[in-house]
Amino acid sequence: MSVTTRFAPSPTGLLHVGNVRTALHNWMWARKNGGRFLLRIDDTDRERSKEEYVADIRADLAWLGLDVDGEERQSARFALYEAEFDKLKAAGRVYACYESPEELDIRRKILLSRGLPPVYERKPADAPVPAGVAPHWRFRLDQDAPITWTDMVRGDQNFDPKSMSDPVVRRADGSWLYLLPSVIDDIAMGISHVVRGEDHVSNTAAQIQMFDALGAKPPEFAHEALLVGTEGKLSKRLGSLGMESLREQGIEPAALISLLARLGTSDPVEPVADPAPLVATIDFAHFGRAPARFDEAELALVNQKIVHQLGHDAVAGRLPAAIDAARWHAIRPNLMTVAEAADWAQVFDGPLAPPPVDEADRTVLAAAAAAAPRIDWSADPWHALTGAVKTATGAKGRALFLPLRRALTGRDHGPDMAELLPLILKDEAVARLSV
Repeated sequence: MSVTTRFAPSPTGLLHVGNVRTALHNWMWARKNGGRFLLRIDDTDRERSKEEYVADIRADLAWLGLDVDGEERQSARFALYEAEFDKLKAAGRVYACYESPEELDIRRKILLSRGLPPVYERKPADAPVPAGVAPHWRFRLDQDAPITWTDMVRGDQNFDPKSMSDPVVRRADGSWLYLLPSVIDDIAMGISHVVRGEDHVSNTAAQIQMFDALGAKPPEFAHEALLVGTEGKLSKRLGSLGMESLREQGIEPAALISLLARLGTSDPVEPVADPAPLVATIDFAHFGRAPARFDEAELALVNQKIVHQLGHDAVAGRLPAAIDAARWHAIRPNLMTVAEAADWAQVFDGPLAPPPVDEADRTVLAAAAAAAPRIDWSADPWHALTGAVKTATGAKGRALFLPLRRALTGRDHGPDMAELLPLILKDEAVARLSV
């Protein structure tokens, strides 16, 4: 079977990591199976949909490297929805309803008070039609047989249509709700697999009958457990988990992909700069039913490991000119983000404000200042310097190395000094030791 997946965001806000996880898994499944990954902009809500959000969605997918094989917009497909709706109307699978929201709410409360499920009660065919009231439209569920499918995450699913309300598919003003246009689009776009959150499971039960009513075979479904953050359910309003915010924090796309690809599965999170091994191993049978927790601290650690893998060519455009390949290689193991590399430019070339010097360290620094001018900087200056200072002062261990590191870099911790010192200008290093 030819695999075609889709990511169908509504352009009513910014994408958060939960949305991106859905897009990623659809993309990975398509790529693993040599198929197509489509973007469908669900912009039927004309009041809330914004063109700037469409641009942001495209930019976020591009930043993540989730290349799209085609794009559709629901706002351009109303004629198709109308034609398919007319077919369903002629077949008696959609019908007009005239209750107000207040009437429906009262009826739900009555049913609940009687201990009954709040299922919509169909009106008789000869029920009077109120004058001057525009109808909303419901899809008539076939109640004669259970709705079943085998979910790629949740396994065998079984819904009793008698326990379900006929879903509203069109409002009184003629606008569309999500359920029916999505089915029409999935048929027209040849969608073979739908990967989405478990909050859509009951929608799927109704939509399976819609596929059948339109004469189409339903796609395969994978309903993933929802992603939760440290503050609970994710939302488009949680800006800190949006792509723009993560970019500003210095998060690498590969780090986000590495984490989200495996989050909620039984597979370990592996920081990989190339997503190919993640694509090759995606298996919805490995996804659990419990909510998957997104931890920003875990993302930061994965990001750090990704940064440590990046070659100079991959980051050169984001580095100060002073950080060449050798300097990048030296400082890379000590960075959390690529942006932190800029802080090391002064360590290499100066000017560097000298840190306060402990009196106990002055003997070591004086010996270093005397020895440094005579050292061959093109060989192994660090071991030559520490050897000379140890001979002159008897200092060793922390008492030897820490004062030199502080004077030369202004820091107590950092890269291997044997690799770092040859990359600092000799005159600059001598001046720093001369306190």
